[in-house]
Parts: sequence; C-alpha cells; structure tokens
Amino acid sequence: MANIDVGNAGDLQSQIEEVEALSSIYGDEWCVIDEAARIFCIKITDDIDYPKLKACLQIILPHDYPSAAPPVYQINAAWLRGPDRKTLSSSLEELYVANTGESILYLWVEKVREFLLEKSQSTDTVEQPEVRNMATEEEEVAEDVEIPDYRNLKLNKENIHLFENHSSDEELPPIKLGETITERRSTFQPHLAPVVTPRQVRMVLDKLFENKKIASATHNIYAYR
Repeated sequence: MANIDVGNAGDLQSQIEEVEALSSIYGDEWCVIDEAARIFCIKITDDIDYPKLKACLQIILPHDYPSAAPPVYQINAAWLRGPDRKTLSSSLEELYVANTGESILYLWVEKVREFLLEKSQSTDTVEQPEVRNMATEEEEVAEDVEIPDYRNLKLNKENIHLFENHSSDEELPPIKLGETITERRSTFQPHLAPVVTPRQVRMVLDKLFENKKIASATHNIYAYR
C-alpha cells in the first residue's frame, strides 16, 4: 500500500480552498500562471475606480504551505524602489510570522493595497517639475532600471539557495533571445540560457531584469531543471 503524506494532503486542500476564495473575491485581478506548479499572481491597485499606483504580486506556494513554509513571492512594480520595497517586504514578512501556519495570501494582498493607498496619498507621489541634467541617455536608462524583488522569506529554508549571492567563480551563462510574439494585445518574448546551478539561475534573472520592460512585466515566468 502506498504511503500518503497526510500533512501535504492537508496543505494542498488548504491551498485549493484559499485559491478558490481569492479567485471569487478578486475576480479578473487574480491570475493562475501555472496551477500544477502552484504559481499565481494578482494585480493590486490603490483604488479600483481611479488607480494611481499598481503592483503585481506573484506567488509560488510550496508543498508544505501553509503548515510549515511561507509562500515565495515577487513584487513587480516599476515605481517601487529601495526603502519603499524593503518596508513593504518587511510588512509582508511580519504578517506571516504573526500568522504562521495559517493561510496568508488575503492578508498579503490587502497589506500591499494599503501600502499603495498610503503611498499615493503621501507627498512623495505629488508630481514635481522635472529637472534634467546633461547625463547621457544610457545613464538615464540605467537609473530607471527596476529589478523585481525575488525575496524568499527567511523562514523558508527549502528554497533559500535560489536567492543567495552567486560566488565569484561562476560565470553568467550566455542568454539567447527569441522572437517576440503578440497575441491579443499581449507580447511574449522567450529567453534561453544553459545553467548548471541554482545560483546561475539567479544570475540570469538578475541580468534579464536589468531590462526595464522585463522588470515591469506583470507575468514573468521562468523554469529550469
């Protein structure tokens, strides 16, 4: 007779129920990227009718979530930088710690929405006269580069190797760009790189996210083996 992991079965059932609830609550804002791999995303705005700020929260649900591990998450927002990104990430982590073992995604989504609302109402978002210097076009583009935060919660030990800094003896693999495909006003472009370690996966991702268009895309998907 085959052994059944009761714990994982319970986690899977909890995930299914949570995803169904979120899909019902958020409708078209909720998106299933890869159901088998438990990858989802949700578009979040500060205001439904008159949005000023928006972000995309991508989620990967480990097999032992919610009982023992937190979700792996990524926040995509071209405007979200430095201290603001750290503040938001810390808020999500604190929520998880305070609710360890429970379904957390709804609380995360609403925390992100609360952050967007506070940010849009703050003086930091008031448009100021544009001040330009004599920097070259390349320098200006470099300043605008936004690298999404592929952050793994400290409590999730299983996937931490994906997010460690790569060692100096590993080289960035060559990256091949495929042809762009446009379907129903959505544009897709594949990228391929030969990798042999998880750290090289991170190196490739970091390199790709130096491209502002890739960094601000709402449905970045990657896979490796």
